[in-house]
Amino acid sequence: MTKYAEPTSALTRFSQLLTWLDKASFAAIVAAMALMALLVSVQVILRYLFSASIDSAAEISRLLFVWAIFLALPQGIARGIHVGIDALTSRMPKSVYHWIWRFTTALSLVLMLILAWLALDAIADKWQQMMPTINITASVYYFPVLICGLHGTLHLLLLLCQDRPPAVQEIIE
Repeated sequence: MTKYAEPTSALTRFSQLLTWLDKASFAAIVAAMALMALLVSVQVILRYLFSASIDSAAEISRLLFVWAIFLALPQGIARGIHVGIDALTSRMPKSVYHWIWRFTTALSLVLMLILAWLALDAIADKWQQMMPTINITASVYYFPVLICGLHGTLHLLLLLCQDRPPAVQEIIE
């Protein structure tokens, strides 16, 4: 007897795609943080032991920091680990909490799309401007904002399709 694989739903495939995207994003975050730590360490050693310096160390480390932070934001959305104050929502009935969560998640999705659009505009606006110590466009600071907006939008969309908050504790029985 031949066993057929169960068909996967579009939501399952979307979730798998986001899992892959999260892994790639996590690897980029680790690489950016490692490069930033290495660059700053080398800069400190050069400065204090050899009275020398890397001209672009501050700018590159700042750029790596921006990339790491904006790539990490969607990871927090996916896991529900952003800082929140639940003084009001923890006292709500579950059904009211659920509708408020859906509304704020949908609103966050719209804001992420606006963020991505504005980042795209900033990239276009800064494309001709060059960074002072490196011969690359200053728009590289806005690419992680665009990625964050799009990646965050995908996570919020998945949460809305799954119809449940991430890492939710039982609010009120």
